[in-house]
Amino acid sequence: MELKAIPVEIPEGSNIIIGQSHFIKTVEDLYEIMVGTSPQVKFGIAFCEASGPCLIRVAGNEKTLEETATKNAQDIAAGHSFVILLKEAFPINFLNAIKQCQEVCTIYCATANPVQVIVAETEQGRGILGVVDGFSPKGVESADDVKARKEFLRKIGYKL
Repeated sequence: MELKAIPVEIPEGSNIIIGQSHFIKTVEDLYEIMVGTSPQVKFGIAFCEASGPCLIRVAGNEKTLEETATKNAQDIAAGHSFVILLKEAFPINFLNAIKQCQEVCTIYCATANPVQVIVAETEQGRGILGVVDGFSPKGVESADDVKARKEFLRKIGYKL
């Protein structure tokens, strides 16, 4: 077995959601979740089929995000994994619906940070072990950091 750290591409102003599911209709169900939750969201989805023709299934409403999601899925190359790239919305608005999707098993990350996907490769194929999301902590927040965090959440409309 070989372990690999696969960097993913996240276009400027975008977020990424990486997960695991189990069925060919995943790409269509995730598409419906995205547009049903937020009609203005721009997104691309790539889903790595793990049996039969083992194709990367693609959907979305923004060509560049579809292409980048596909490239990320090709680089990760783990069966039944999916990549969603989105902009003009935040992952927090979609995560509960995605987690409730009947074929979704796991969500590894939802972020705009740099991401590395930790993949195990065997003779059979590849599987995602986890992700490195962003960077290691540099300390514990101070009173000023708490104030800045609270101001940021209000600035982007997630708190009153």
